[in-house]
Amino acid sequence: MRSFLLNYGIIAFYLIIGSSLLHLFILAISHQKILSIVKSTMNSRFRELAGSEYVPPVSILVPSYNEELTIIESVRSLMTLEFPMYEVVVINDGSADRTLQVLVDTFELKPTRLTGFRPLVQSKPIRGAYRNPLYPRLVVIDKANGGKADALNAGINVAKYPLVSTIDADSLLEKDALIRLVKVYMENPEQHIAVGGNVRIANGSTIEDGRVLSVRLSNKWLPALQYVEYMKAFLGGRIGWSAMNGLLIVSGAFGLFRKDYLVKVGGYQEDCPGEDMNIVIKLHKYMLDRNLPYRIVFCPDAVCWTQAPDTLKVLSAQRRRWIRGSLWNVSRFRAMLFIPKYKVIGWLSLPYTIVYEILNPFVRLSGLAALAGYVLLDMTQLPVLLIFLLVNLLIGMIFTCGSLLIEQLAFRRPIRTYDLLRMIGLSVVMAVGYDQINALWKLLGLWDYIRRNNAWGNMVRRSWQDEAAHQAGSSSSKKTTKAQAV
Repeated sequence: MRSFLLNYGIIAFYLIIGSSLLHLFILAISHQKILSIVKSTMNSRFRELAGSEYVPPVSILVPSYNEELTIIESVRSLMTLEFPMYEVVVINDGSADRTLQVLVDTFELKPTRLTGFRPLVQSKPIRGAYRNPLYPRLVVIDKANGGKADALNAGINVAKYPLVSTIDADSLLEKDALIRLVKVYMENPEQHIAVGGNVRIANGSTIEDGRVLSVRLSNKWLPALQYVEYMKAFLGGRIGWSAMNGLLIVSGAFGLFRKDYLVKVGGYQEDCPGEDMNIVIKLHKYMLDRNLPYRIVFCPDAVCWTQAPDTLKVLSAQRRRWIRGSLWNVSRFRAMLFIPKYKVIGWLSLPYTIVYEILNPFVRLSGLAALAGYVLLDMTQLPVLLIFLLVNLLIGMIFTCGSLLIEQLAFRRPIRTYDLLRMIGLSVVMAVGYDQINALWKLLGLWDYIRRNNAWGNMVRRSWQDEAAHQAGSSSSKKTTKAQAV
């Protein structure tokens, strides 16, 4: 047993060191890249594009399933974007609630015929379409339930513009978010085939009329932890991966794609639990197989706000689904591993996902068991154990502080000292508890995958008004929640 624990400890040590060095390397790239992004944004010839006729039009796709509590505010937010020409295509994916009805009632929509419709990618038939001349940018289509990927494919078929942007129905875009994404695309329209936006947690912030007026950290510990987690993942990680052209995900919550390439790769994969990861890997493979120059990039200052789960049950379902999606995609694209023509994707991005995302829960939880074994078998001294834990905490805090610095460079928004201290403190909580719980959820997700349990899980939605009242602690506000599959 001692020999086994000793050998395992050596392997785990090198895995942890490798993971930490890689994270710090990516963080350093992110810092270098954000400085060039800020500089180019200040000097960019696309700075005043919001009213320009030269900006390519965009079709915004909003797949919706049981979203009656948030859909109206999200659509209203999308209808007031600072962008010259776009359409909002809401796809009601056979909702079991009143999603379609509240859209029809609120915007006084009438049945209409789709003009110029062509089935470019496979999707379930569309049952009806709705418009109102008073809202020329809005079209709502109704179809049988087929899942998020199928809904997005239906949206691609309906979209009339060469660029499509995908956004979740429970999310809110900042007014200039879309123009910032398109600005990045216009800087190299031949090669920028996809651009990812920055997703941030809105829980705790002040929201009025579909706009985030002031950013605040949630008073509830679970959304607050996710705020720090998202900040580290998007700002501390994706900027670096983007610089290496190694992004595997353009978040389904907010992204921009060239429609012609979505069609060339066959659209979104039906029944895939991680459709946002799947479409990006398909795009990488298509371009690399043909040796075509391309980039899939991340735009940190194009911000989308979303609601984070505020209960362990809902968060667990979300994380189990995410790891199933990662495993599903890695297993289907495993032939790309360590093949020279697949470059960063085959040599770094996919191996990193396998070792530090999919296998990570085994290492974390077994590592805890090994530490317990060292203590029980008197194989280590307490000071050595404490030093190891403190180094782990220090690395986590460095990554958090580095991501905070990137956020300030990118957004220059004032952060309350109280919130700043809480974020640093939450990074400690993440290292000594939250990460281990996440690892357990990932293990359960892997077990779900083995059992072919593809349940999407339940999400508790709260209307944005109720969310604001909930965060403010208003006792007079009626808190309306609805459990729904997402």
